[in-house]
Amino acid sequence: MDIKDIQNLIKFVSKAEVSEVKYKTKDFEITIKTPLAGSDVAYAQPAVYHTAPQQMAAAPAPAAAPSSSEKAEAASDDSKYVTIKSPMIGTFYRKPSPDKEVFVNVGDEVSNGKVVCVIEAMKLFNQIESEVSGKIVKILVDDATPVEYDQPLFLVDPS
Repeated sequence: MDIKDIQNLIKFVSKAEVSEVKYKTKDFEITIKTPLAGSDVAYAQPAVYHTAPQQMAAAPAPAAAPSSSEKAEAASDDSKYVTIKSPMIGTFYRKPSPDKEVFVNVGDEVSNGKVVCVIEAMKLFNQIESEVSGKIVKILVDDATPVEYDQPLFLVDPS
């Protein structure tokens, strides 16, 4: 088996969405494992923690913290939007390649079937299409960051 056959086998395994394949001949043995097909492998996004500067004990608390009514109002605003979610685990990209323009920006109109981003999984780039027509209101994921299955990517105003 040459390298081209091995590459074709890897592509086949990733498309078949199986978690493990073993191929054995009298000359050699190959095992291909993937994080697909319901395995327990999970990809976590890196956590970024920001610490507030230390304040003097006598300093008053900042008034910029939103009240609970403001939080509820923001949540109700988001409820009128349709969410485009990630159909897979992988790395989110807003551009088809580094030297190209982004697929969509905030304020762009999208229609059903329009490509809005690319998710790379196992060296395969999968185009993600919009399932709704409307205007992009918010992009929820930074470019070139890992995404989970069913993670919200975009908010779309369908009106």
